[in-house]
Amino acid sequence: LINKETNTIRLLLLNSIFFIVVNEFCERFSYYGMRAVLVLYFKYFLKWDDDFATTIYHTFVALCYLTPILGAIIADSWLGKFKTIIYLSIVYAAGQIVLAVSAIHDITDTNKDGVPDNMTFHVMPSVYEKQRSTFFSIFYLSINAGSLLSTIITPILRAQQCGIHTKQQCYPLAFGVPAALMVVALIVFIVGSGMYNKTAPQGNILVKVCKCVGFAIKNRFRHRDSRFPKREHWMDWAEEKYDKLLIAQVKMVLKVLFLFIPLPMFWALFDQQGSRWTLQATTMDGNFGVFVVQPDQMQTVNPILILVLVPVMDSIVYPLISKCNLNFSPLKRMTVGMFLAALAFVAAALVQLQIDVSLFKYYVNLNVPALFTLPISSDLFVLIFRVKFMILDEATSQTCVYEQTLKFGSSFTLLIPPTLTLGQMCQGIVEVTDINPNSVHMAWLIPQYFLITAGEVVFSVTGLEFSYSQAPSNMKAVLQAGWLLTVAVGNIIVLIVAEAATLPDQWAEYILFASLLILVCIIFAIMAYFYTYIDPVQIEAQFSQPEDEKKRKSLEMTKKDSIEKRKHSDSNSLYQTKM
Repeated sequence: LINKETNTIRLLLLNSIFFIVVNEFCERFSYYGMRAVLVLYFKYFLKWDDDFATTIYHTFVALCYLTPILGAIIADSWLGKFKTIIYLSIVYAAGQIVLAVSAIHDITDTNKDGVPDNMTFHVMPSVYEKQRSTFFSIFYLSINAGSLLSTIITPILRAQQCGIHTKQQCYPLAFGVPAALMVVALIVFIVGSGMYNKTAPQGNILVKVCKCVGFAIKNRFRHRDSRFPKREHWMDWAEEKYDKLLIAQVKMVLKVLFLFIPLPMFWALFDQQGSRWTLQATTMDGNFGVFVVQPDQMQTVNPILILVLVPVMDSIVYPLISKCNLNFSPLKRMTVGMFLAALAFVAAALVQLQIDVSLFKYYVNLNVPALFTLPISSDLFVLIFRVKFMILDEATSQTCVYEQTLKFGSSFTLLIPPTLTLGQMCQGIVEVTDINPNSVHMAWLIPQYFLITAGEVVFSVTGLEFSYSQAPSNMKAVLQAGWLLTVAVGNIIVLIVAEAATLPDQWAEYILFASLLILVCIIFAIMAYFYTYIDPVQIEAQFSQPEDEKKRKSLEMTKKDSIEKRKHSDSNSLYQTKM
């Protein structure tokens, strides 16, 4: 009977895991797929400049990392996790669908020239232990699989030509497939609802911590007069309302959150892979011979390198450092990760210098009498291709076909003189090179991607591991909220710099970010030097022991009273018998 019950429970767990993992895969594909092409959509479809496209992109990413904190509060304090996921997923899917539909340029292209007449319509709206271990392994795998596949497939979909009146890059398809998968994710999650363990809202620990901190600050302000005795820690001013165990736990969390203050600068650099680095790739040659890489596909280098570097770090690098008796503590690892990210931006600046040399060389002063000029150019990130167009002499009905090869980033002007001889070869047309083809290869981006990914592996994984080891188990949600907040603030830093900085060259902006991160890295290293590692379990035990001792003494007193009463009762019974 026990074996049957165990098998039934295991089957239910496997079924529920299936629905959750499929949901997570589809959601991650939807998010990363949409995000991969977003900055190119801003620049080449909405015709925004690089700085404004970068600003809106990082505003969106910042909101993506802020809203989960609000969602957690709603789930724990009001709706419950299941309903919160359902309701917000509906909003998520609706936003994806609206984005996909708004990317159809023919909807507002009334004059059929390929350019939408009303850009407002097209702006995106804001938008058991073993089993547990197995679940999280599969869950994490589904996240990486979804993000990796989406950053490969979505740029391919975007590069397709589609349209009714004019053919353009197919952003509706690139956004439509992630939108469809988000709808699938929502349906799959709802179908498996009967297998989930739905717990009622029990209050959010983050709200409780904020109230405790707020009361301590308010109480300290009320007793700011010198006649009131000082307390060892400012959080001790919350003792009038909150128990000492909670106050001790909040102290441990605040100690870790204080170390989080410099961390947003790392994310300011890291998340530019989807904005500045993608725009940088559009000015480079993506022809690898056997295949051609789209600029937004270069983002796949990051998840691929993560799959390689994580086991290398855990199995080779860290053990070797340990054997050398070097104290490579978690905070030191994080410092190294920040330094590697700064080096990645130095590498990006060096590549940008080479790009600036190879691009935008104009040739003028050609003394050729022209009947008319015909400028033609290739998008900065399309395949190498040949174009053909026909020239017609309406007077004689003679025609000729001219062919032109367009490469990455190239732009030409064809000067057609009055003396043009029509025929098969269109002899007499003068080809003027306005912009040279991109000569810097995308392969030169790999070193900066390697450095930023190595920094991520050393910084991000170690940072969360350190945070959880230094705070109570019931405060992990608070630390996760703090971690998400550092990512959001990092993206806000990028949009501020993109709008406020007036640097004439992109390489100078890369150097600016690298310099800021090195400065922050030094500050963090000093903070880490003075940090004292703690054991949360031991600290919590100091406050739990008096409670246990009190309960033990209370139990002993109750037992003693019971014995005394029994003796008294026995003596009375004996007295009555003698009588």
